[in-house]
Amino acid sequence: MGLLTAACAAYASLAAWLWLTLAQGMFWRTDVRLPPRTAPAHWPSVAIVVPARDEAEVLPRSLPSLLAQDYPGEAEVVLVDDGSTDGTGELARRLAGEHPGLPLTVVSPGDPAPGWTGKLWALRHGIAIARTAHPAEPDFLLLTDADIAHEPDSLRELVAAATSADLDLVSQMARLRVAGLWERLVVPAFVYFFAQLYPFRRINRPSARTAAAAGGCVLLRTGAAVRAGVPDSIRQAVIDDVSLARAVQRSGGRIWLGLAERVDSVRPYPALADLWQMVARSAYAQLRHRPLLLAGTVAGLTLVYLVPPAALLAGLATGHPAVAWPGGLAWLLMAGTYLPMLRYYGQPAALAALLPFTALLYLLMTVDSAVQHYRGRGASWKGRTYARPSDA
Repeated sequence: MGLLTAACAAYASLAAWLWLTLAQGMFWRTDVRLPPRTAPAHWPSVAIVVPARDEAEVLPRSLPSLLAQDYPGEAEVVLVDDGSTDGTGELARRLAGEHPGLPLTVVSPGDPAPGWTGKLWALRHGIAIARTAHPAEPDFLLLTDADIAHEPDSLRELVAAATSADLDLVSQMARLRVAGLWERLVVPAFVYFFAQLYPFRRINRPSARTAAAAGGCVLLRTGAAVRAGVPDSIRQAVIDDVSLARAVQRSGGRIWLGLAERVDSVRPYPALADLWQMVARSAYAQLRHRPLLLAGTVAGLTLVYLVPPAALLAGLATGHPAVAWPGGLAWLLMAGTYLPMLRYYGQPAALAALLPFTALLYLLMTVDSAVQHYRGRGASWKGRTYARPSDA
């Protein structure tokens, strides 16, 4: 009975990997970059809105890149100091003096109103300032995190892509920092898992029903934001980027998501604890705080990522090829689909074989996210803990 169970699990995992490889929107490909684009006859105006809470560590590497944007049209930067205690606002003003370029406005909205997450409260305030500071509101809003650095032509390329393809939302998954051991193990997998859940090619179809965005870099038409009622309509969202994309799509807007070439995160995650917090703070919110979804996720991760190496090793150890070969083939498909992401991040191919270990870490992070939620410490970030939407 044990052999039959092991063989069934191995074949089920192999079937899952065949389906993922062939039918899940080619999620493993990393060539989804900004669509073909040409310069518009008239460059639209843009307001860059940056929510920032205790970002003094990374701001010197990110804010100057925004101020230095080589954009032919009218553009400005609005940094929203969201209750920082490390002098983020003062540092931003000083950096603007040291790095002249686009005009910078620094504002502070105060504590979030009940039912709002901190980031969305800051974005609401920044968008309102951008829309009312001048006689004509900006045509586009670039919503970008305080840890994201942009190459000088980033804004120009984003706007050209939006105007050329008539897109209402253009988002790029910033290239995250990969330096230390744990970053090498966890960060490429983070993007790989995200693409597996939200295949970029599927999102980018004109008739797509799947919606997602990467919150670090979102170019949004102001008119589309008004039609979708954002950020007010998603004010309780912890997974704010996916919620934003869904709201725009549901209001009739066209969205696009891909990997970045000119946009990078400068935030370091040197220790496993840092990466653990990054994932665990919102993992259970992604599952809508539902125990059944958590149980299904744990079972799915186990079947898809942990069964293949276990089946291969057990089959070889006991001399049962019926267990070993489907497990080995599933592991091979897993590693093969992970290789493009490792290449994108400039990492050695040998790390592909360790994806089951990384998946185990993500499984534990997800369980820990649920545990912290029920202890009253879930969905927390920089000193704030958010209730589930129904309790907010």
